[in-house]
Amino acid sequence: MDFSIAGILLVDGLTNGAIYALLGLATVLVFAVTRIIFIPQGEFVTYGALTLAILQTGKVPGTIWLLLLLAALAALAESFQTWKRHKSVASAALAGLRVLAFPVAISLITLWAAPQQFSLLVQAGLSVCIVTSFGPLVYRLAYQSLADASSLVLLIVSVGVHFALTGLGLLFFGAEGFRNPSFWDARFSLGAVNLSGQAIIIALTSSAFMVLLWLFFERTLYGKALRATAVNRLGARLMGISSQAAGQLTLAMAALIGALSGLLIGPIATVFFDSGFLIGLKGFVAAVIGGLVSYPGAALGALLVGVIEAFSSFWASAFKEVIVFTLILPVLLWRSLKAGHSDEEH
Repeated sequence: MDFSIAGILLVDGLTNGAIYALLGLATVLVFAVTRIIFIPQGEFVTYGALTLAILQTGKVPGTIWLLLLLAALAALAESFQTWKRHKSVASAALAGLRVLAFPVAISLITLWAAPQQFSLLVQAGLSVCIVTSFGPLVYRLAYQSLADASSLVLLIVSVGVHFALTGLGLLFFGAEGFRNPSFWDARFSLGAVNLSGQAIIIALTSSAFMVLLWLFFERTLYGKALRATAVNRLGARLMGISSQAAGQLTLAMAALIGALSGLLIGPIATVFFDSGFLIGLKGFVAAVIGGLVSYPGAALGALLVGVIEAFSSFWASAFKEVIVFTLILPVLLWRSLKAGHSDEEH
């Protein structure tokens, strides 16, 4: 390996690591606020990339019909819960309409816009809105009633949601893979290394989103409410912060990050209906490196994962996934030794 090859691999690793960093941050965010190890995070990536790919063909993406189905089920569940609490048909109907409002609106816009063949940026924004809508619905249907369950139960539910979304992805997108057009086709030479415009967009978008997340948690009321929920769920509830609203907002942010990651990774890799699991798992490895609590640690871990993956693909391409996932073992061993005690002792 010479310097030019090492430079190419380093650029590829950092580019992929920037995407894994977003997924790692989403994993840490969801776990910190809800105690859910959110395995389906990668499905949001797949749905974002494939929704944009279908819109590129001028057809209505199947995610619209899935979105309407989940919205209807969530509206029924919310209406029933409201009726049990208030015994008012009007209040129950209003609660259901609140759940349906945004999914129905974005679905109608998509049904009109899909055949119009709008620009790539408009289609990308529409894809992000569609996939982001899934977050609160998934939380409402799968997790809200189990909010106080143990982490093991929530993990089992996450596995079920992952398999369900993967199977539905096969139903709505088919087994064929898609690769989206690049958002910027320019190429720049840095000595022996060529830097693509898409790689620059990935780096800038990931950096900008991390800054926006920091501003959200530090400067906004909703961000501070999520931080309070992450620190002490019971205390936050006593202060009037709804754990249900916090969970839905957290899953909406996770879906937004996943959809954005799908748009970024679509032009540099062919995405299939089941590609999200491996992509999300690498984000999970990055989150574990950060201890599932540290956002900077997860971001740095993601860059490490990306670089190791790139160099592993050169030296031992058949084992690159094994090498990447083996990273989690020494990290877990180090953290267990550092902790020095077990929860059962208390």
